[in-house]
Amino acid sequence: MREIDKENLKVNKYIDHTLLKPDANTDAVKIVCGEAKEYDFASVCVNPSFIEFVAKELRGSGVNPCCVVGFPLGATMPEVKAYETNRCIEVGAKEIDMVANIGAIKNGDWDLVERDIESVVKSSAGRALVKVIIETCLLKEEEMIKVCRLAKSAGADFVKTSTGFSTGGATKEDVTLMRGVVGEKMGVKASGGVRSYEDAVTMIEAGATRLGTSSGVSIVRGLKGSSSY
Repeated sequence: MREIDKENLKVNKYIDHTLLKPDANTDAVKIVCGEAKEYDFASVCVNPSFIEFVAKELRGSGVNPCCVVGFPLGATMPEVKAYETNRCIEVGAKEIDMVANIGAIKNGDWDLVERDIESVVKSSAGRALVKVIIETCLLKEEEMIKVCRLAKSAGADFVKTSTGFSTGGATKEDVTLMRGVVGEKMGVKASGGVRSYEDAVTMIEAGATRLGTSSGVSIVRGLKGSSSY
């Protein structure tokens, strides 16, 4: 566990304020953008259809527009993820949270996993940060280690625990493992189940440098939130 200065912890700058629910509409996204600007979060993370709107809402704020790619299953082809990444960046995305091909990981098809990640990294071409969601709740430890190594070698900026749409979210044990594999320079994002200030501190102490959550406002107020993705 890392030692952190809780008195001076700017937890807001760890938070990717997230709205990925299937019934989200423009009004809800606008509220999330307003909250992110008010609390100076790291980013607002949405589905691709909202990223252009989010980019306009956040312009000049210092909060990055972020969107998911290949979400939530990661089962689309590398070429499709590359195209989706490029289009999202063209309309304003500064951060891309891609879902790795979980089926390929479970099959041990590491060539496909590598091509999958590389397709998004190359498509971003330095224009946006790339976070690779590995869905830790579905993986064995050796699978987590392997995919983290591939994400690092492919040039991704972060590895990320979860979509929040599978069987479980972030755990401090998984975050600690991921941090140990990728080293100190690469980002680690804990996502899924981060609902309170105490949850946030636990994940940061374990090695997280970003937190994916829909409870960002509650976290910065030190209160328990209602949901997280």
